[in-house]
Amino acid sequence: MSQLELLEEHVVFGGTQYKYRHDSTVLGCLMTFSLFLPNKETFSNPPLFWWLSGLTCTDDNFTHKAGAQKAAARLGVAMIMPDTSPRGEEIADSEDWDLGQGAGFYLNATEKPWAPHYQMYDYITKELSAIAHDHFQLNGPEFISGHSMGGHGALVIGLRNADRFRSISAFAPIVNPIEVPWGVKAFTEYLGDDQETWKEWDATELLKHHAGKEIPVLIDQGDADSFYEKQLQPSKIATVADEKDYPLTVRMQKGHDHSYYTIATFIEEHLEFHLSQLKNSQ
Repeated sequence: MSQLELLEEHVVFGGTQYKYRHDSTVLGCLMTFSLFLPNKETFSNPPLFWWLSGLTCTDDNFTHKAGAQKAAARLGVAMIMPDTSPRGEEIADSEDWDLGQGAGFYLNATEKPWAPHYQMYDYITKELSAIAHDHFQLNGPEFISGHSMGGHGALVIGLRNADRFRSISAFAPIVNPIEVPWGVKAFTEYLGDDQETWKEWDATELLKHHAGKEIPVLIDQGDADSFYEKQLQPSKIATVADEKDYPLTVRMQKGHDHSYYTIATFIEEHLEFHLSQLKNSQ
């Protein structure tokens, strides 16, 4: 396991918010992540909530803007927030804001120049998971959530690891990236022209063929979101879920947009959703 460098430590609501840096073997660069731990004396073995942020974001966006620490402290939930891509001068990048650094799409790239570093799926599910489990002893139940590109990541990682995660939630996720401009652009660059290979990174396609353990999914989508109709289209995955009688709920939130104001409004409900699913499974 790579050595962790503590960058920040803040006491908040009886818990502690940390920010770390480490040298990632999987990504071949320095990476940062944030971690919130509730009061250790009260919650000795908290469940772990994974948060995946969206395009252009870092681990700081959720930590600073979502206001989730108060609810997590009350409910006794640990939260881990990875960055959204590998970073550094030697890392492939693009002048476009929706590609390259800040836009890793939580997949394992196969194409040059991206493949040597853009292995975000393995980074999260293997390397950062090992740090969470071995260094911080966070070995309890796990949930996963995210926003926009991170919502796509949460759905894909959750569905591909249904035996690991107890539940999934997402805010304004890209549910069918192989059919929308953001996804087509990124997948063409990262995965090449064979669109059959894209399907393993598309939540709607994964759900169509999902035959394993069913884990509950909650999606919140604002009806004032400027990306709703062109890039997000949650009705696509909702239709598949209805056909399969899969436990997926899409809530349309009147007047809400794509910003962290929406996340801050409903994040406590998402944490409570995950805990309620945990109780139902016991």
